Amino acid sequence: MDEMKRKFVKRIRNDSTLEELIEGILQKDRAALAKVITLIESRALRHQEQSRTTLQKLLPYTGKSIRIGVTGVPGAGKSTFIESFGYLLCELGHRVAVLAVDPSSTINGGSILGDKTRMEKLAKHPNAFIRPSPSGGVLGGVHTKTREAILACEAAGFNVIIVETVGVGQSESIVRGMVDFYLLLVLTGAGDELQGIKKGVLELVDLIVVNKADGENVTNAKKTMHEYNQILHMFQPATTGWTTKAAMCSSLTGIGIEQVWEKIQDFIEVTQSSSVFKERRQIQIKEWLFSLIKERLETSFFSNKNIQEMLPELEHNVMNDLTTVPDAVDTLFSAYKKKDS
Repeated sequence: MDEMKRKFVKRIRNDSTLEELIEGILQKDRAALAKVITLIESRALRHQEQSRTTLQKLLPYTGKSIRIGVTGVPGAGKSTFIESFGYLLCELGHRVAVLAVDPSSTINGGSILGDKTRMEKLAKHPNAFIRPSPSGGVLGGVHTKTREAILACEAAGFNVIIVETVGVGQSESIVRGMVDFYLLLVLTGAGDELQGIKKGVLELVDLIVVNKADGENVTNAKKTMHEYNQILHMFQPATTGWTTKAAMCSSLTGIGIEQVWEKIQDFIEVTQSSSVFKERRQIQIKEWLFSLIKERLETSFFSNKNIQEMLPELEHNVMNDLTTVPDAVDTLFSAYKKKDS
């Protein structure tokens, strides 16, 4: 690192202006990227305004990555798979960002944030960036600001973005709504696995990967892969023009990992040669727009002084059959509208 860049990185790691953070991201500085994502995730109004300004300036440098969602049943080895998969891509010359979401505590909102520890080898690779973030109890197992974090990573030159979710069982359509390719990690025993997987999930994923196909488990993995391939033809494919299939791999030995990447590349080639890839991105942006509108309206509604004053009494009344729920809602919205009159 030359002296000029060394001084620049030092500034980034201390107090930085927005202009310096933006410059740092465009220079592919991971410290600047980490700071911007922290800004994005902050709930402080001042930080939210700064993050919106930053993202607007970074927008021309986004959209040039492959966005991959990875989910799976508990114990399927998501973090181990992502480390093995991500390391392979880094060695091939790709720059890989992992947005690994940890489940937040339902008691105090905290999270373990242990993904950097679990992906120690990948975290040390110069082409990798790992960002653990608490899910905040959000359905879908992703942080509310994951979409913004994806854009920041793309502006920093990461061409493969991996979003690791908490796991199957939540609103997986949220994850589908922010990635190009969706991968479901499972274990051996397709019949048993389906007991713990919502059938709707199978209609959202582009590839099912049977993990831990090593040692004495290889035969079972092959059997499970075959069973899934028989099952999948009963479901509507998640992506037009693409047939969802099952594969297998071992995250420990690396066997099958390269084949997973080849299937993803095939998927990108197929969808980009048609209008499917572009249309999906456009639909996702539209869905993001409306989700933010709903979020902003909800925040505005419940932070309204009139609502805060009236809500406790109306809650008591509806719970004790003193008024109907529709009447209570009408009363609240009438009070909310008065703020603009």
